Amino acid sequence: MNDWQRKSPEDWETYLNKLVKVAGIEKHEYEGWVLTVDPVSASVILATFLEDGKVSISVVLGHAIEEVEILKEGDDEMKQRLSCIFAPEESKAYSPEELEKKKNDLKTWLETNHIPVTEQGESGRTLCVAGVLTIDPPYGPEECSSSNEIILSRVQDLVQGYLEKQE
Repeated sequence: MNDWQRKSPEDWETYLNKLVKVAGIEKHEYEGWVLTVDPVSASVILATFLEDGKVSISVVLGHAIEEVEILKEGDDEMKQRLSCIFAPEESKAYSPEELEKKKNDLKTWLETNHIPVTEQGESGRTLCVAGVLTIDPPYGPEECSSSNEIILSRVQDLVQGYLEKQE
């Protein structure tokens, strides 16, 4: 086990959203922005922004890492770019404020129609209907999820109808 693998998750967290140079075995070097570090394998996931606007993702396996050097701290804009890499296309179109408004409007509409709804999750971004169905951002029928197909279908129809009235 190398020094990198011996670090704790708290140590690895200090590398997030930073531009790093990773020295690997056999003199291989990798450079990119740290998206995350896998706590089990100590592997580092790096993002590199290409000139054509695309993103290249690299995985450097933990056992092959000899040293990680921080080259640059990420600013707020870079943190935002990195956080959006794996976000679904639909949610990229909305600002956090717009998503909050959509959630609150849908919640109010459901409650007005006597449908029990709560907010759940760490940030309260997910709506939970009657404890058996969830609606994730951006709060459309496609984001409804339930193991009960009848309830799923009915709530999806309700949400679709609500959205059509809003337009």
